[in-house]
Amino acid sequence: MILHIDMDAFFASVEQLDNPELIGKCVIVGGMSNRSVVSAASYEARKFGVHSAMPMYKARQMCPDAVFLPPRMKRYKELSRQIMAILKNLSPLVEPISIDEAYVDLTGCERLHGDPLTISNKLKQEIRTKVHLNCSVGVAPNKFMAKIASDMNKPDGLKIIMPEEAPEFIKSLPVSNVPGVGTKMKNQLHHLGIIILNDVANYPEGLLIKKLGKFGKRLIELSACIDRSCVVAESCRRSVSCEETLAYDTKDRNLLRKYVLRFSEAVGKELRMLGMKAKTIHLKIKHADFQQVTRGVTIEKQTQASEIIFSEAIQLLNNYPLEKEVRLIGVGASGLVPMGTYTQMDLFNELKKRDDNWERLDRVMDKIEKKYGNNIVRRASLSKQ
Repeated sequence: MILHIDMDAFFASVEQLDNPELIGKCVIVGGMSNRSVVSAASYEARKFGVHSAMPMYKARQMCPDAVFLPPRMKRYKELSRQIMAILKNLSPLVEPISIDEAYVDLTGCERLHGDPLTISNKLKQEIRTKVHLNCSVGVAPNKFMAKIASDMNKPDGLKIIMPEEAPEFIKSLPVSNVPGVGTKMKNQLHHLGIIILNDVANYPEGLLIKKLGKFGKRLIELSACIDRSCVVAESCRRSVSCEETLAYDTKDRNLLRKYVLRFSEAVGKELRMLGMKAKTIHLKIKHADFQQVTRGVTIEKQTQASEIIFSEAIQLLNNYPLEKEVRLIGVGASGLVPMGTYTQMDLFNELKKRDDNWERLDRVMDKIEKKYGNNIVRRASLSKQ
């Protein structure tokens, strides 16, 4: 059994926790510019249709009387660490998905903590007592269903799907609830007559894979209650990034280079604080029409140097055709390894390169011999030795 925990309106709930005067009010956390997006909205604000990732200008239109606050990431991270520590006392297999969300593998925990219902209630109570926040919990035989279950009874929800209940639960699940199914994919599936997961069985496997590719295979497995992904306890960061929505849309490369420089410095600083080096450098661009593009380059030697990160990121920007105005730009680094991890040099590859160089030299010497005679060749041979 896998448990999925999701903190309810986390950023907004923390603001209400720290300032009781905000309790019961519409609280919206995000960038203060109208070009920014909503990071979190309290459930009072959600009644007006406000939700995370919504443009801030739209949130102001829908809920003009709300309290708008900038994010306080330091405070959110502090409480997140407390929550993750509680989860790790429950099971050694905890996989954080974000600052306010995680999977927990409950396999083998029954003897220590009880059945899934008992575990879930104890967990919710402990978080409420120690962190003073509410969370929603879903428990199911796999990660996919656990995530769906935690969303079902928000806020402060609890839903448990036992293995024997899974087939019936899956049958009636709308495909729009499947992670990765956006508006475009939803319309495509509905066009095929796939409204709920049970409709997947109406299509031959080969035909569905032909139409949808890898996602078709994923859909077939999910409709059969199969999710092969495991809970993986992550001990280190996978990536570091820094990005910003610009004050206005632009195609000014000089202005964009200034942002790349600032972000490269920030990414390098964070890597040094974490004691990590990166193998791949990324450039992220979101255009005015919200089309998002990511470019990346894998470097020969891992780095945490801001100047190297900037050098690679600026090259990615220089090579990118700015046909449309840019709304957001960011720099990231991935493929992280701890400091002190060394890359093994390929000795045989180096020897091969050396031999290849000598072979090329021998071919040049043969050409010289044919044109100028043996004296030049003898001198070249002495130089080679």
